[in-house]
Amino acid sequence: MKITVAITGASGVQYGIRLLQVLKKLNVEVHLVITTAGKELIDIETNYSSSVVASLGTRNYDEMDFTAPIASGSYVTNGMAIVPCSMKTLGSIANGISSSLVTRAAEVCLKEGRTLILVPRETPLTPIHLRNMVRVSESGATVLPACPPFYTRPTAIEALIDTIVARILDRFEIKHSISNRWGD
Repeated sequence: MKITVAITGASGVQYGIRLLQVLKKLNVEVHLVITTAGKELIDIETNYSSSVVASLGTRNYDEMDFTAPIASGSYVTNGMAIVPCSMKTLGSIANGISSSLVTRAAEVCLKEGRTLILVPRETPLTPIHLRNMVRVSESGATVLPACPPFYTRPTAIEALIDTIVARILDRFEIKHSISNRWGD
C-alpha cells in the first residue's frame, strides 16, 4: 500500500501526526508533504518538531516540488489524505487550482479516480466553505471533518484523535484496531 499524506495549515495537526504514526506501524509506504504553515502549526500545537514528524514519512517532498512522483497520474498510489486540510487547500482543490504539490497531488487523485480524503477542522463554516465541500465531494473526494464521536466514551484526547484516524484508515480499507466501533 502506498498513500500520500499532506499536513496543511489548519489547526489539528495532531490528526495528521497520529495518522502517520499508525501508517508507519502498519508498514504503509507514505509520501509526505508538510506545508510551511503545517510546519508552523506543528511547532505551535505540539511538542514535536516538524523534522520528527517528517521522519514518519517514507518519502518527503517540498510543497512546491512539482517534479515529485505524486504530481503525476502515471505514478500509482492508493490515494491521498490531507489531514488537516485548510479551507484554502480545500477551496483550491474544489476550483481546480493546482498551485502547490498538495493541490496537484489531490487533483491527480480526482482525475485518476483514487481515494482522496480531506479532513477539515474549521468552525463555523461559511456558505463558501460548504459549497467547496460539495464541489470536492461531487468530484469524488471524501470530506471527513474532524468531528470525533463520543459513543466510544473517550477518556483522553488521544482516543478522540484515534476515532478520526480510524475513519481515515477505513476509507483506505486498512485493517486496524485503534478505535472501538459502534456495537463493540
